[in-house]
Amino acid sequence: MATKNIELVATPKAPHFVGDGFRVHNFIPSGYHLNMERMSPFIMLDYNSKYNFPPSIVPKGVGVHPHRGFETVTIAYQGKVAHHDSAGGGGIIGEGDVQWMTAASGVLHKEYHEEEFSKTGGIFQMVQLWVNLPAKDKMSAPKYQAISNDQINKFELPDNAGIIEVIAGQYQNVKGTASTFTPVNMQNAKLNKGGKATFSFPAHYNTALLVIEGSIKVNDTEIIPTDHFVLFENEGEDFTVEALENAIVLVLSGEPINEPIYAHGPFVMNTKEEIDQAFDDVNAGKFGYLEN
Repeated sequence: MATKNIELVATPKAPHFVGDGFRVHNFIPSGYHLNMERMSPFIMLDYNSKYNFPPSIVPKGVGVHPHRGFETVTIAYQGKVAHHDSAGGGGIIGEGDVQWMTAASGVLHKEYHEEEFSKTGGIFQMVQLWVNLPAKDKMSAPKYQAISNDQINKFELPDNAGIIEVIAGQYQNVKGTASTFTPVNMQNAKLNKGGKATFSFPAHYNTALLVIEGSIKVNDTEIIPTDHFVLFENEGEDFTVEALENAIVLVLSGEPINEPIYAHGPFVMNTKEEIDQAFDDVNAGKFGYLEN
């Protein structure tokens, strides 16, 4: 198999707040030409790098807002977040857990710091991804996958190199816990210092890394520091990740959905007419009801 080489390394841009509870660096879509089409099926990536939130009686977060046409995936590294949606999905995720919400035909949802975490404050670190849906599934029924860390299937690397948590897709013979509409690989490589892992994805899949913790060396050549994002070329299949210190790396690879993307705010559809319809449906109360 041919080596999959790095196309670019993106440094984290200045952070901004989403609501008052998420202080994020945006990597997708961004001016690094990491637009929705280039990164499909991953159409948004916000990274809340480690940030110390002070104690708060009123939980910080994002109030009720709609989504249609895609899925939101939240991965918790530190801190706790609570989610509720108008389709009845919801729960609390903490360190190592994942929530996978399929908005599809439309939901209202809200996300806040979990109440007890909010009262004590502390380090908060999360990734939120938007995963696009193909046109045939955009108006399917909403659903919610609550995936606690003990439910995530794991591959133990040899020689005490670490573990690969397979949230979605497959690593070696281990299949991901989450169900997906199109081929999506989403994995946490938790590597011990000196640990090395080899990954292999089809050449045409859009493939990237986000260094959550520590620093790494890719393909024995390029050193990538914490909080940096790596985009691979769409050539070759295999690459290696080596931990220069204890490291956590989010590995993303998915088959592009080669369909028109028309996005406006909280909706991602295929045409402007479908976006107009989404606004009409929200205003008509067709996304259900959720208390602020």
